[in-house]
Amino acid sequence: MAIQRMDNVAIVVEDLDAAVAFFAELGMEQEGRAQIEGDWAGRLIGFEGLRSEIVMMRVPDGPGRLELTRYHTPAATAPEPKVLPPNTLGLHRVMFAVEDIEDVVERLRAHGGELVGEIGRFEDSYLLCYVRGPEGVLVGLAEQLS
Repeated sequence: MAIQRMDNVAIVVEDLDAAVAFFAELGMEQEGRAQIEGDWAGRLIGFEGLRSEIVMMRVPDGPGRLELTRYHTPAATAPEPKVLPPNTLGLHRVMFAVEDIEDVVERLRAHGGELVGEIGRFEDSYLLCYVRGPEGVLVGLAEQLS
């Protein structure tokens, strides 16, 4: 088998501290923060003069991690339109299982989170919703029903 595990998902943001606060409110824990720069890093991703900062956020007691990245050099580019519709090709969203979906949505609103549609019910299994977070990142929330 070639894959051992999925290590992380990277999200590029402009305001790193706001993104950290948003995902911390969701329940993730900061694992580390580092400057990434130098020839080795630039050669790795194809940017000469790369200078960035990353924060690793992890799911408590779980294997999931997010790498939040802010590019200083070269500066990040924004897609057009800035907030892409859910049917845009490429990465769609990151989804988290939560215990109390309505409480989580309310807490994320204090950090700029916006409910995309409404909290919906999938059969007798889940309550689901999408929340737009920092930089327009689409976050799915799922509360399993008993």
